[in-house]
Amino acid sequence: MEIKIGKNLRFKDQPIPVVWKNVEQEVQSRKAIKTPEPIEMDFSFFSSTDGIPKGKVITDQENQLKIRLENFIVGRHVFPKNIELKEVPTLDKLEKPLETSHFIPDHLDVQPNPGILPQDLVTPVFFKETAGEDDKFGYQATTVFPPDDRTVLNSTSYPWSCFGRVDTPLGFGSGVMIGPRHLLTVSHVIQWNNDNTAGWVRFRPAFFAPSAPFGEAWGNLTYYKAKVQGPTIDWYEGMYDYVCVVLDRYLGNSTGWLGARGYTDAWDGTAYWAHVGYPSDLTAGNRPICQTGISLDGSFWEFDSHESMSHRGDVWPGQSGGPFFAWWSDGPYAIAVQSGQTSSENTASGGQDLVDLVIQARNEHP
Repeated sequence: MEIKIGKNLRFKDQPIPVVWKNVEQEVQSRKAIKTPEPIEMDFSFFSSTDGIPKGKVITDQENQLKIRLENFIVGRHVFPKNIELKEVPTLDKLEKPLETSHFIPDHLDVQPNPGILPQDLVTPVFFKETAGEDDKFGYQATTVFPPDDRTVLNSTSYPWSCFGRVDTPLGFGSGVMIGPRHLLTVSHVIQWNNDNTAGWVRFRPAFFAPSAPFGEAWGNLTYYKAKVQGPTIDWYEGMYDYVCVVLDRYLGNSTGWLGARGYTDAWDGTAYWAHVGYPSDLTAGNRPICQTGISLDGSFWEFDSHESMSHRGDVWPGQSGGPFFAWWSDGPYAIAVQSGQTSSENTASGGQDLVDLVIQARNEHP
Protein backbone atom coordinates (compact mmCIF):
# COMPACT_ATOMS: atom_id res chain seq x y z
CA MET A 1 0.00 0.00 0.00
CA GLU A 2 1.30 3.44 -0.92
CA ILE A 3 1.91 5.68 2.07
CA LYS A 4 2.09 9.44 1.70
CA ILE A 5 3.07 12.22 4.07
CA GLY A 6 2.63 15.96 4.12
CA LYS A 7 5.28 18.49 3.17
CA ASN A 8 6.63 21.48 5.11
CA LEU A 9 4.48 20.81 8.16
CA ARG A 10 5.08 20.88 11.87
CA PHE A 11 3.72 17.95 13.87
CA LYS A 12 3.15 18.49 17.59
CA ASP A 13 0.87 15.60 18.55
CA GLN A 14 3.19 12.69 17.84
CA PRO A 15 3.69 9.77 20.24
CA ILE A 16 6.45 10.46 22.76
CA PRO A 17 9.56 8.23 22.77
CA VAL A 18 10.88 6.66 25.95
CA VAL A 19 13.55 8.63 27.81
CA TRP A 20 16.64 6.46 27.47
CA LYS A 21 17.32 6.08 31.20
CA ASN A 22 13.86 4.45 31.51
CA VAL A 23 14.21 2.05 28.56
CA GLU A 24 15.02 -1.01 30.68
CA GLN A 25 11.94 -0.39 32.84
CA GLU A 26 9.54 0.27 29.96
CA VAL A 27 10.83 -2.07 27.23
CA GLN A 28 10.71 -5.73 28.17
CA SER A 29 13.70 -7.87 27.21
CA ARG A 30 13.18 -11.42 26.03
CA LYS A 31 15.19 -14.41 24.90
CA ALA A 32 15.00 -15.60 21.31
CA ILE A 33 11.69 -17.37 20.72
CA LYS A 34 13.19 -20.04 18.48
CA THR A 35 16.58 -21.42 17.51
CA PRO A 36 17.71 -19.96 14.19
CA GLU A 37 17.45 -22.40 11.31
CA PRO A 38 20.38 -22.65 8.88
CA ILE A 39 19.74 -20.60 5.75
CA GLU A 40 21.39 -20.09 2.40
CA MET A 41 23.79 -17.14 2.36
CA ASP A 42 25.78 -15.71 -0.53
CA PHE A 43 29.19 -14.10 0.05
CA SER A 44 30.43 -12.09 -2.88
CA PHE A 45 33.74 -10.55 -3.81
CA PHE A 46 35.34 -9.29 -6.99
CA SER A 47 38.34 -10.94 -8.58
CA SER A 48 40.12 -10.56 -11.88
CA THR A 49 38.98 -13.37 -14.17
CA ASP A 50 38.95 -14.11 -17.88
CA GLY A 51 35.26 -13.48 -18.47
CA ILE A 52 32.64 -15.04 -16.19
CA PRO A 53 34.30 -16.76 -13.20
CA LYS A 54 34.44 -20.56 -13.49
CA GLY A 55 34.41 -23.10 -10.72
CA LYS A 56 32.13 -23.94 -7.81
CA VAL A 57 30.69 -20.46 -7.55
CA ILE A 58 27.39 -18.78 -8.31
CA THR A 59 27.61 -15.66 -10.42
CA ASP A 60 25.97 -13.75 -13.24
CA GLN A 61 28.38 -10.82 -13.46
CA GLU A 62 31.86 -10.60 -14.88
CA ASN A 63 34.57 -10.64 -12.20
CA GLN A 64 32.04 -11.13 -9.36
CA LEU A 65 32.27 -14.38 -7.44
CA LYS A 66 29.49 -15.57 -5.17
CA ILE A 67 30.00 -18.45 -2.78
CA ARG A 68 26.81 -19.95 -1.39
CA LEU A 69 26.68 -21.59 2.00
CA GLU A 70 23.69 -23.85 2.58
CA ASN A 71 23.96 -23.98 6.38
CA PHE A 72 24.78 -20.41 7.44
CA ILE A 73 23.63 -19.53 10.99
CA VAL A 74 22.58 -15.88 11.33
CA GLY A 75 23.29 -13.72 14.35
CA ARG A 76 26.29 -15.67 15.64
CA HIS A 77 29.79 -14.18 15.80
CA VAL A 78 32.59 -16.50 14.71
CA PHE A 79 36.23 -15.50 15.07
CA PRO A 80 39.46 -17.11 13.84
CA LYS A 81 41.55 -19.02 16.34
CA ASN A 82 44.24 -17.09 18.15
CA ILE A 83 47.64 -17.14 16.48
CA GLU A 84 50.41 -19.07 18.23
CA LEU A 85 53.56 -17.19 19.21
CA LYS A 86 57.22 -18.11 18.92
CA GLU A 87 59.83 -15.97 20.60
CA VAL A 88 63.06 -15.42 18.67
CA PRO A 89 66.16 -14.69 20.78
CA THR A 90 68.05 -11.48 20.19
CA LEU A 91 71.39 -11.73 18.38
CA ASP A 92 74.58 -11.92 20.43
CA LYS A 93 76.97 -11.37 17.56
CA LEU A 94 76.83 -11.22 13.79
CA GLU A 95 79.67 -12.12 11.43
CA LYS A 96 78.05 -10.72 8.27
CA PRO A 97 74.89 -8.78 7.38
CA LEU A 98 71.70 -10.77 7.03
CA GLU A 99 69.41 -10.58 4.03
CA THR A 100 66.60 -12.45 2.35
CA SER A 101 66.06 -12.86 -1.38
CA HIS A 102 63.37 -11.18 -3.42
CA PHE A 103 61.22 -12.53 -6.23
CA ILE A 104 59.89 -10.64 -9.25
CA PRO A 105 57.17 -12.61 -11.06
CA ASP A 106 57.49 -12.55 -14.85
CA HIS A 107 53.75 -11.95 -15.24
CA LEU A 108 53.86 -8.59 -13.39
CA ASP A 109 55.12 -5.22 -14.58
CA VAL A 110 58.04 -3.65 -12.75
CA GLN A 111 57.48 0.03 -11.93
CA PRO A 112 59.91 1.66 -9.46
CA ASN A 113 57.53 4.58 -8.77
CA PRO A 114 53.82 4.01 -8.12
CA GLY A 115 52.75 6.46 -10.82
CA ILE A 116 49.68 8.68 -10.89
CA LEU A 117 46.35 7.38 -9.65
CA PRO A 118 44.06 6.74 -12.66
CA GLN A 119 41.41 9.40 -12.96
CA ASP A 120 38.54 6.90 -12.75
CA LEU A 121 39.78 5.88 -9.28
CA VAL A 122 40.11 9.41 -7.90
CA THR A 123 37.52 10.13 -5.19
CA PRO A 124 36.60 13.39 -3.43
CA VAL A 125 38.24 14.11 -0.08
CA PHE A 126 36.16 12.37 2.59
CA PHE A 127 37.39 14.23 5.66
CA LYS A 128 39.72 17.11 6.52
CA GLU A 129 40.61 17.97 10.09
CA THR A 130 40.67 21.65 9.14
CA ALA A 131 38.89 23.14 6.15
CA GLY A 132 41.11 25.02 3.70
CA GLU A 133 40.55 28.49 2.31
CA ASP A 134 38.97 27.13 -0.86
CA ASP A 135 36.53 24.84 0.96
CA LYS A 136 32.94 25.89 1.41
CA PHE A 137 31.90 26.86 4.93
CA GLY A 138 30.22 24.08 6.84
CA TYR A 139 30.46 21.17 9.23
CA GLN A 140 32.83 18.24 9.44
CA ALA A 141 32.34 14.81 10.92
CA THR A 142 34.02 14.83 14.34
CA THR A 143 33.78 16.18 17.86
CA VAL A 144 34.09 14.30 21.16
CA PHE A 145 32.99 16.11 24.32
CA PRO A 146 34.81 14.87 27.44
CA PRO A 147 34.12 12.55 29.06
CA ASP A 148 33.83 10.22 26.09
CA ASP A 149 30.60 8.26 26.70
CA ARG A 150 30.90 5.81 23.80
CA THR A 151 31.11 2.09 24.60
CA VAL A 152 32.07 -0.76 22.28
CA LEU A 153 29.07 -2.88 21.24
CA ASN A 154 29.09 -6.55 20.22
CA SER A 155 25.48 -7.69 20.68
CA THR A 156 23.69 -9.46 17.82
CA SER A 157 20.29 -9.23 19.50
CA TYR A 158 17.61 -6.93 18.09
CA PRO A 159 17.80 -3.97 17.53
CA TRP A 160 21.62 -4.07 17.61
CA SER A 161 21.52 -6.62 14.80
CA CYS A 162 20.25 -3.86 12.49
CA PHE A 163 23.28 -1.54 12.71
CA GLY A 164 26.38 -2.06 10.66
CA ARG A 165 29.38 -0.78 8.76
CA VAL A 166 29.00 0.85 5.35
CA ASP A 167 31.89 0.70 2.87
CA THR A 168 32.13 2.81 -0.30
CA PRO A 169 34.95 4.06 -2.57
CA LEU A 170 35.26 7.07 -0.23
CA GLY A 171 36.00 4.97 2.84
CA PHE A 172 33.64 3.69 5.52
CA GLY A 173 30.69 4.95 7.49
CA SER A 174 27.76 3.56 9.44
CA GLY A 175 24.16 2.65 8.71
CA VAL A 176 21.07 0.77 9.78
CA MET A 177 18.53 -1.58 8.22
CA ILE A 178 15.35 0.41 7.69
CA GLY A 179 13.44 -2.17 5.61
CA PRO A 180 13.68 -5.76 4.33
CA ARG A 181 16.56 -4.82 2.01
CA HIS A 182 16.81 -1.11 2.70
CA LEU A 183 19.82 0.62 4.25
CA LEU A 184 19.67 4.10 5.80
CA THR A 185 23.00 5.92 5.83
CA VAL A 186 24.53 9.35 5.24
CA SER A 187 24.62 11.02 1.83
CA HIS A 188 28.19 12.29 2.12
CA VAL A 189 29.62 8.76 2.31
CA ILE A 190 28.25 8.03 -1.19
CA GLN A 191 30.47 8.62 -4.20
CA TRP A 192 28.37 10.72 -6.56
CA ASN A 193 29.59 10.17 -10.11
CA ASN A 194 29.19 12.60 -13.00
CA ASP A 195 27.15 10.15 -15.12
CA ASN A 196 24.15 10.05 -12.75
CA THR A 197 25.44 6.94 -11.00
CA ALA A 198 26.90 6.35 -7.56
CA GLY A 199 29.85 4.25 -6.46
CA TRP A 200 29.49 0.81 -4.96
CA VAL A 201 28.09 0.30 -1.44
CA ARG A 202 28.69 -2.71 0.84
CA PHE A 203 26.85 -3.24 4.13
CA ARG A 204 27.73 -5.70 6.91
CA PRO A 205 25.24 -5.72 9.80
CA ALA A 206 26.69 -6.14 13.31
CA PHE A 207 30.19 -6.29 11.80
CA PHE A 208 32.69 -6.91 14.58
CA ALA A 209 36.03 -7.47 12.86
CA PRO A 210 36.59 -9.89 11.37
CA SER A 211 33.17 -11.45 12.00
CA ALA A 212 30.09 -10.66 9.89
CA PRO A 213 27.37 -12.65 11.71
CA PHE A 214 24.62 -11.74 9.23
CA GLY A 215 26.67 -11.82 6.05
CA GLU A 216 26.87 -8.85 3.71
CA ALA A 217 24.99 -7.17 0.88
CA TRP A 218 25.79 -4.77 -1.94
CA GLY A 219 23.77 -1.75 -3.05
CA ASN A 220 21.67 -1.85 -6.22
CA LEU A 221 20.00 1.57 -6.12
CA THR A 222 20.39 4.73 -4.02
CA TYR A 223 17.47 7.02 -3.15
CA TYR A 224 18.49 10.56 -2.15
CA LYS A 225 17.17 14.06 -1.56
CA ALA A 226 20.51 15.84 -2.06
CA LYS A 227 23.91 14.74 -3.35
CA VAL A 228 25.97 15.85 -0.37
CA GLN A 229 29.74 15.87 -0.87
CA GLY A 230 32.39 16.49 1.77
CA PRO A 231 34.69 17.42 3.24
CA THR A 232 32.35 20.16 4.55
CA ILE A 233 28.57 20.30 4.69
CA ASP A 234 26.65 23.55 4.33
CA TRP A 235 23.40 24.43 6.09
CA TYR A 236 21.20 23.27 3.20
CA GLU A 237 23.00 19.94 2.77
CA GLY A 238 22.74 19.37 6.51
CA MET A 239 18.96 19.10 6.18
CA TYR A 240 19.17 16.30 3.57
CA ASP A 241 22.35 14.41 4.43
CA TYR A 242 20.90 10.90 4.17
CA VAL A 243 20.16 8.22 1.58
CA CYS A 244 18.24 4.96 1.42
CA VAL A 245 20.14 2.23 -0.44
CA VAL A 246 18.27 -0.76 -1.88
CA LEU A 247 20.45 -3.83 -1.28
CA ASP A 248 20.82 -6.97 -3.39
CA ARG A 249 19.82 -9.23 -0.50
CA TYR A 250 16.96 -9.29 1.98
CA LEU A 251 19.26 -8.97 4.98
CA GLY A 252 16.40 -7.53 7.01
CA ASN A 253 14.74 -10.95 7.11
CA SER A 254 17.67 -12.03 9.32
CA THR A 255 18.50 -8.80 11.17
CA GLY A 256 15.09 -7.18 11.47
CA TRP A 257 14.90 -3.44 10.83
CA LEU A 258 14.02 -0.20 12.55
CA GLY A 259 11.03 1.96 11.78
CA ALA A 260 11.46 5.56 10.64
CA ARG A 261 9.82 8.65 12.08
CA GLY A 262 10.18 12.34 11.35
CA TYR A 263 11.71 14.52 14.03
CA THR A 264 9.62 17.21 15.72
CA ASP A 265 10.95 20.13 17.76
CA ALA A 266 8.58 19.07 20.54
CA TRP A 267 11.23 16.46 21.42
CA ASP A 268 14.03 19.03 21.83
CA GLY A 269 16.21 18.82 24.92
CA THR A 270 15.15 15.41 26.29
CA ALA A 271 17.58 12.48 26.39
CA TYR A 272 15.52 10.05 24.32
CA TRP A 273 18.13 9.05 21.78
CA ALA A 274 20.85 6.46 21.21
CA HIS A 275 23.45 6.33 18.46
CA VAL A 276 25.45 3.45 16.95
CA GLY A 277 28.40 3.89 14.60
CA TYR A 278 31.89 2.77 13.60
CA PRO A 279 34.45 5.38 14.73
CA SER A 280 37.95 5.48 13.31
CA ASP A 281 39.46 6.53 16.63
CA LEU A 282 38.26 4.00 19.25
CA THR A 283 38.03 0.89 17.08
CA ALA A 284 39.61 1.95 13.75
CA GLY A 285 36.22 1.38 12.16
CA ASN A 286 36.37 -2.34 12.92
CA ARG A 287 33.86 -2.51 15.76
CA PRO A 288 30.72 -0.56 16.57
CA ILE A 289 30.16 1.78 19.48
CA CYS A 290 26.96 2.82 21.21
CA GLN A 291 26.05 5.93 23.16
CA THR A 292 22.69 6.37 24.87
CA GLY A 293 20.89 9.21 26.62
CA ILE A 294 21.57 11.82 23.91
CA SER A 295 19.31 14.85 23.49
CA LEU A 296 18.74 16.63 20.18
CA ASP A 297 17.84 20.23 19.42
CA GLY A 298 16.08 20.90 16.13
CA SER A 299 16.77 24.13 14.27
CA PHE A 300 13.80 26.36 15.09
CA TRP A 301 13.90 28.11 11.70
CA GLU A 302 13.63 24.82 9.75
CA PHE A 303 10.43 22.90 9.08
CA ASP A 304 9.98 19.46 10.63
CA SER A 305 9.85 18.13 7.07
CA HIS A 306 13.57 18.81 6.54
CA GLU A 307 15.66 19.56 9.56
CA SER A 308 19.17 19.57 10.94
CA MET A 309 19.46 18.82 14.66
CA SER A 310 22.37 19.74 16.94
CA HIS A 311 23.61 17.51 19.76
CA ARG A 312 26.56 16.87 22.04
CA GLY A 313 26.89 13.15 21.50
CA ASP A 314 30.47 11.97 20.92
CA VAL A 315 31.35 11.57 17.25
CA TRP A 316 34.44 10.78 15.18
CA PRO A 317 34.86 10.00 11.45
CA GLY A 318 33.27 6.69 10.56
CA GLN A 319 30.18 7.32 12.68
CA SER A 320 28.57 9.39 9.92
CA GLY A 321 25.40 7.63 8.79
CA GLY A 322 24.90 5.94 12.13
CA PRO A 323 21.29 6.56 13.19
CA PHE A 324 19.77 8.32 16.14
CA PHE A 325 16.90 6.22 17.41
CA ALA A 326 14.65 5.77 20.41
CA TRP A 327 12.20 3.28 21.83
CA TRP A 328 8.48 3.92 21.74
CA SER A 329 5.88 1.66 23.31
CA ASP A 330 5.59 -0.29 20.04
CA GLY A 331 9.31 -0.52 19.19
CA PRO A 332 12.40 1.43 18.04
CA TYR A 333 12.38 4.12 15.35
CA ALA A 334 15.24 5.98 13.65
CA ILE A 335 14.70 9.72 13.24
CA ALA A 336 18.04 11.00 11.89
CA VAL A 337 21.59 10.05 10.93
CA GLN A 338 24.87 11.56 12.08
CA SER A 339 25.93 14.25 9.62
CA GLY A 340 28.52 16.84 10.73
CA GLN A 341 30.02 19.02 13.45
CA THR A 342 31.49 22.27 14.58
CA SER A 343 33.84 22.74 17.52
CA SER A 344 30.87 23.34 19.83
CA GLU A 345 28.26 20.85 18.59
CA ASN A 346 27.59 17.87 16.35
CA THR A 347 24.71 17.69 13.89
CA ALA A 348 22.26 15.07 12.69
CA SER A 349 20.08 15.16 9.59
CA GLY A 350 16.45 14.03 9.40
CA GLY A 351 12.83 15.10 9.24
CA GLN A 352 9.70 13.97 7.44
CA ASP A 353 11.65 14.01 4.16
CA LEU A 354 13.81 11.18 5.52
CA VAL A 355 10.69 9.11 6.17
CA ASP A 356 9.36 9.97 2.72
CA LEU A 357 12.60 8.74 1.16
CA VAL A 358 12.36 5.41 3.00
CA ILE A 359 8.69 5.04 2.04
CA GLN A 360 9.42 5.56 -1.65
CA ALA A 361 12.32 3.09 -1.63
CA ARG A 362 10.26 0.45 0.15
CA ASN A 363 7.16 0.98 -2.01
CA GLU A 364 9.01 0.85 -5.32
CA HIS A 365 11.47 -1.89 -4.36
CA PRO A 366 9.79 -3.95 -1.63
